[in-house]
Amino acid sequence: MPHLFEPLKLRDIVLNNRIGIPPMCQYSARDGVAADWHFVHYGSRAVGGAALMIIEATAVAAEGRISPGDLGIWDDKQIDPLARIASFARTQGCVTAIQLAHAGRKASVGLGWQAQNTLSEAAGGWQAVAPSPVAFGDGYAVPAELDESGIRQVIAHFVSGARRAREAGFQAVEIHAAHGYLLHQFLSPLSNQRKDAYGGSFENRTRLVREVVSAVRAEWPQRLPLLIRLSATDWTDGGWNVDETVELCRLLKGLGVDLVDVSSAGLLPTASIPAGPGFQTEFAARVRHEAGIATAAVGLITSPAQADHIIRSGQADIVLLGREMLRNPYWPLAAAQTLGHQVPWPQQYLRAAPSGSAGR
Repeated sequence: MPHLFEPLKLRDIVLNNRIGIPPMCQYSARDGVAADWHFVHYGSRAVGGAALMIIEATAVAAEGRISPGDLGIWDDKQIDPLARIASFARTQGCVTAIQLAHAGRKASVGLGWQAQNTLSEAAGGWQAVAPSPVAFGDGYAVPAELDESGIRQVIAHFVSGARRAREAGFQAVEIHAAHGYLLHQFLSPLSNQRKDAYGGSFENRTRLVREVVSAVRAEWPQRLPLLIRLSATDWTDGGWNVDETVELCRLLKGLGVDLVDVSSAGLLPTASIPAGPGFQTEFAARVRHEAGIATAAVGLITSPAQADHIIRSGQADIVLLGREMLRNPYWPLAAAQTLGHQVPWPQQYLRAAPSGSAGR
């Protein structure tokens, strides 16, 4: 079986190992434009040895931001600062993807470390949109229901975002359909109460995700991989569930998705989530084996042995480490030493590398 430091091929892109960095919002952009913070933050992690780095939720429309500090990709002025990040990461052997996102009813709130409720217009807020006029929770405004014209515009925004991602030099894109944001809102019957072609049945609730995937795949170069992030379950009775996730992934594979980033939850603030080490890996394993598509496992993966076991046991094709990479950007280098693998170190850091290490 493959191990944590074995390469992984996705279309024409080869990842040097099975370690990735999931998208984690920094809430530090102005007008959607990446700042020095983003360059230093992502540059540090590219140097650290991860093979894949997925840039945080990047709004395909201004109204699709979670907060005023979100990255954006709805305007050409946002391309160059993102291109700088992607270019530097490539010099370090790190493949960069960007997560194309729309927050839907969870838009227009404070920065991640601020109170999470809908901002007033005076505080810089805006009107959120959703499949149905159902608020996310206490303190959140009721969103405006998207009509079919609005849905067409959402699809167009994702396509434009993919075009700009290509111009910025990213080697993969990830469509965000998880964590209670717009596309996930369409998937779940708890947030989607529509009576038209986008609501009700499984086919209808998954329609927008399938249309976005098809449209982005047509825009995105065939030689480059397309990823999608899904919440496998809402952790709530009557919500989106694992069986539906597997069924959707079978369809997405046929539409050109190359890897499913399997997470969970985010649709309801009241969901009871049994979080613990590797608590979501079983979902990645089910999707991988039952839908026949490559998966990424994420969620409280912290130790090299744990990460290597997930790969060796066939639960996933790659592991994504979030909080652990915030604590230690150089986790992959340390993990290689722990597991007895030799990996290239930055030449500038060779004096601290294990004996026999080569530079890059």
